[in-house]
Amino acid sequence: MAKALFLDRDGTINTDLGYVFRQQDFSFIPGIFGLCSRAQQLGYLIIVITNQSGIARGFFTEEDFSAITRYMVGEFAARGISIADVIHCPDLGGPMRKPAPGMFLLAKKRHALDMAACVSVGDKPRDIEAAQAAGCGRNFLYTQSFNPIIQAL
Repeated sequence: MAKALFLDRDGTINTDLGYVFRQQDFSFIPGIFGLCSRAQQLGYLIIVITNQSGIARGFFTEEDFSAITRYMVGEFAARGISIADVIHCPDLGGPMRKPAPGMFLLAKKRHALDMAACVSVGDKPRDIEAAQAAGCGRNFLYTQSFNPIIQAL
């Protein structure tokens, strides 16, 4: 079975400016590429798990989300980092929206993951709650630096 590093997007991969969907507003958080590079070296799949209620709220479209996701994945690829999957929930509620574990469980099924061997990183308690509910083995609340997480991998 595989293991994954689960990442929230807004506030963990990029600066959370509120409903980010344009490339000019997408600013990578310092250290995210180092964290992902190290995790990939250790055999983790990199999977992004993100609530995107801006779609349901009408702030942007699925097409806008797909475009910014292609940009993000391309920036990781340019640094030799493969994003295995990006799973998003455009809804305002339901079993897929964090803090529910639905997106993590979908990733488990898609990638045959050993959830106890997986690591999650998010910037909000709901990210951690969802990962724990899905059985994710280690969970980190990102605050100011990825260094402690890199050291814990």
